[in-house]
Amino acid sequence: MDIKTASALHRLRLVSVPEALSFPALLIFGTLLSWLTDIDYLKMPLGMLHGILFLIYSVFLLDVWNRAKWPFKKVLMFFALAVVPFGGLYGDRLLKREEADSVIAARAREAADA
Repeated sequence: MDIKTASALHRLRLVSVPEALSFPALLIFGTLLSWLTDIDYLKMPLGMLHGILFLIYSVFLLDVWNRAKWPFKKVLMFFALAVVPFGGLYGDRLLKREEADSVIAARAREAADA
C-alpha cells in the first residue's frame, strides 16, 4: 500500500466516529425531543446532518475500496458497521490497525527504494 491509501484510510477513520455517534445522538435525541415537547423543527436538520455524514462515509469507503483493493466482503462489513448504531466505533478500531499497517508498509517500501 502507498501513502495515498493510508490517507484514504485516515479520512475514513475521521468520519467513522462522528457518523457512528450521529445516529444515536442526533436521530434518537431529535425523535425523543419531538415526542416529549412541541419542538418538531429540529428533527429534519438533525436527520439531514446524519444523512450527510453517512453519505460522506460511503464515498470515503468507496475511495478506500478503490485504493486498497479490499475484497467486497470487507467493504460490505464496513458498510454494515455504519448502519448499526455504534458499529462505526468498532469499525474505527479496525481501520486504525489497517491504517497503521499501510503506513508501515509505505515507509518500508520508501526505505527499500532509497
